[in-house]
Amino acid sequence: MIPDYLGDKDIYLQSENGLLGIGPTPPDDEIDMDIISASKEPITIIPGASLFNSSTSFAMIRGGHVDSAILGALQVDETGLIANWAVPGKDILGVGGAMDLVAGAKKIILSLTHQSKDKTPKLVKELSYPRSGVRKANMVVTEKAVFTFEKETMYLVEIASGITVEELKKITDARFEISPNLVSDY
Repeated sequence: MIPDYLGDKDIYLQSENGLLGIGPTPPDDEIDMDIISASKEPITIIPGASLFNSSTSFAMIRGGHVDSAILGALQVDETGLIANWAVPGKDILGVGGAMDLVAGAKKIILSLTHQSKDKTPKLVKELSYPRSGVRKANMVVTEKAVFTFEKETMYLVEIASGITVEELKKITDARFEISPNLVSDY
């Protein structure tokens, strides 16, 4: 969905299945399922894009050539450790490139819902799911708030309208500090 919001910004997005230059989601009548992202969603290709094999894609990722990785997560602890590949007791469908991106990207941004379907917090004091690597997230974005991490501390930097800090604390297991530059609409 990210390319749908970039407008004409000069940003090149890579899909781990071998595309550098992802464009916005195509209209329904222009979908070509031969042109998909690594998550199997239809995409477009921007002018100047490059197609390559998976080996080259992972060489770019593992070689530290990705400035920022935007990943989903199952859990994030209050220091920024990430769990995004396995739920204990459930089938593992495939690790994908998450561990490579966690290890190789210069900056890690996580995008996730604040709570799971059963209302369990995803931002936790300590991971109960297997972690994805030793590297930690730089930022977490949920529908409720945005957090950053600095020196093992989680900071609330933005909060959605319609929710207070006190309400956010009730649905967040992880401890967090409030940034002096907190952006809020409430």
